[in-house]
Amino acid sequence: MLRRVIMLSLVLSCLTHGVRGHAEENADVAAFMHSAMASLRTAASYGRTGNVGLAQIELDDARIAWARLSRLAERSNAPYSAKSFAELIATGNDRLKQADEALTAGDGARAAAAIAALRRSLHALRQDAGVVELSDCVFELSPVMDALRNAAARFAAGKAEPGEVVQAGTALRDRLQRCNGLAAPDVARQAEFRRLIDGATTSAGEIGRAARESDAGLVHRYEIELQSFVNLLDFRFG
Repeated sequence: MLRRVIMLSLVLSCLTHGVRGHAEENADVAAFMHSAMASLRTAASYGRTGNVGLAQIELDDARIAWARLSRLAERSNAPYSAKSFAELIATGNDRLKQADEALTAGDGARAAAAIAALRRSLHALRQDAGVVELSDCVFELSPVMDALRNAAARFAAGKAEPGEVVQAGTALRDRLQRCNGLAAPDVARQAEFRRLIDGATTSAGEIGRAARESDAGLVHRYEIELQSFVNLLDFRFG
């Protein structure tokens, strides 16, 4: 009887260790992925503004996090499939090399483009795995903002009715509200996050009102303000 109890305890201990090990691995994957994404966002921002030296520092940090991700590529990476994760690592290595070469050549814009492509690959991987977090929602703000900017430009040129601006502003506001709902409690309480998300949500509603009042100048000012909000949200939380 005692022998059976001892054997059962050993089996349960092994199983517990295995579950804990997988949980820790998956936590490492998420942590290194977030670390890489944060450094990539900052590197791209510095690259676009011509701060090549600072961009290189941030890119080096991203490469360190990426190397750690690479070491986990052949292990259990739930919810990502091993094949998809390995493909992401390979693609990321190529994009990081391209960005590094571009920065070495002093071409910040080309480096930013390579980083943007890598961020799209990361987002696609998470999307395919059904992973939806604040960073994913913020990443998806850009095309919605592009649609609003195009609507505002068409309105200013007399080629669009106010309703087109209203519709585009509503789409952006809805997306911002979704992002707000996805924010973790500690992030949602941050003064910076509240300023950006609340300010953008308000302006996304006001731009439609300005269009209905035929105030093209005010529509343009709201468009510029909203683009700044979206850029800052991406820089900090994308």
